[in-house]
Amino acid sequence: QVTLVESGGGLVQAGGSLSLSCAISVRTDYVAAMAWFRQSAGKEREFVSGISYNGGYTDVAESVKGRFFVSRDNAKNEAYLAMDILKPEDTAVYYCAGHTRDYPSQSEEDYPTWGQGTQVTVSS
Repeated sequence: QVTLVESGGGLVQAGGSLSLSCAISVRTDYVAAMAWFRQSAGKEREFVSGISYNGGYTDVAESVKGRFFVSRDNAKNEAYLAMDILKPEDTAVYYCAGHTRDYPSQSEEDYPTWGQGTQVTVSS
């Protein structure tokens, strides 16, 4: 059994920064690659960024490249998403997801484990 809990969302002005955290609680199953997805009102959930188990490989969506940075600390069982130069279009519920493979995928269907999500709202 794996539990993912996101934190760090909130309200920020355009151009500001926020950092999200994902606490990984593993009891019986295995979590390797981690990813962040987001879902805006009326839109489908989309891939934001992913990181391999050892942190040596990262993937990021074009829409956030150069502004969002994923990282993880396996000793703390946590993953992070640092978000800079936020835009109103970044407003969404952000989810962390866990993968049993070592490298992340951009497809949400590949992730068996999800957090409950945290709201990020960027005002203009």
